[in-house]
Amino acid sequence: MTTRELLYVKTVADTHNISKAAKKLFVAQPSLSQSLQRIEDTIGTRLFIRGSDGLRLTYAGEKYYQMACTILKIYDDFEAEISDMNDLKTGHISFGITNHLGAIMLPMVMPQFKEECPGIDLDIFEGSTELQEEKLISGDLDFSIMHAPVEGTEPNPSLNYEILARHPFVIAISKKDPLVKLAVPREGYTYPVLDVKLLEDHPLLTLHKEQRIRHVTDSVIKKAGIHPEIKFVSRNYMTLEKLAAEGIGFTLLPSDYINVNLYDNPPAYLSIDDKYSAYWSLCITTVKGAFLSRADQRFLDIIRTNAVK
Repeated sequence: MTTRELLYVKTVADTHNISKAAKKLFVAQPSLSQSLQRIEDTIGTRLFIRGSDGLRLTYAGEKYYQMACTILKIYDDFEAEISDMNDLKTGHISFGITNHLGAIMLPMVMPQFKEECPGIDLDIFEGSTELQEEKLISGDLDFSIMHAPVEGTEPNPSLNYEILARHPFVIAISKKDPLVKLAVPREGYTYPVLDVKLLEDHPLLTLHKEQRIRHVTDSVIKKAGIHPEIKFVSRNYMTLEKLAAEGIGFTLLPSDYINVNLYDNPPAYLSIDDKYSAYWSLCITTVKGAFLSRADQRFLDIIRTNAVK
């Protein structure tokens, strides 16, 4: 059993397709098929079954996959330690970040890191927090820059969340909406404060359930004890922000995202009372006990410095 064989099985399992896996591995498809057959013959059982949606792991295949992820992670850690010996002259960092957060954070940190460590290659995975956590557990990512699980939800026990900063959420709603006049300026809040309960009869514009903004939104709505109709669901908060400005409904979004984009017709922004815990926490997420190379640590130090600006 070699690391190459482990990687073959893992890649086929991840892609559910021999052809896609072969392209990703830069090997010929017949050669990959023969290698899989040889692996199955060696261990004496099938690892994959073919279904309507592609190749799926058998029970034995799932066990093999878990073992492969563990061993490949150990091997990657070893390579990372060797990279340390090169005094950051060469190496590789694989990390995750959400699409919108990447647009905010990466321009602040990438120039400094590339100036300090030009020989370190960066492999960036952009996806939801849910997908990032899965890839951390499987060993595909060294760390992730994301937002921590919201209050009242169970964090993954295998992961460590280092909180860097907390950002409150706001209500985005049309400037013409009568509720805007009911919002009251209060000390300590950036915008006039609107009681969330008043949104009961307003259509809700929100994101998909696996996205962290949706988690915060659902938590606030639940604490307010209201049941607004979900009018529209999107993966892009900017779409919801623009629709809110046009009077289609209201949406909740983090205050640190407000100034990322400039609109000709922005919505009204209203603060939310602290009792609803309407905020999210920017964090560095790692697997508990996992090795972080010097390159990882330097990149994260730059993240920490910029997160508090």
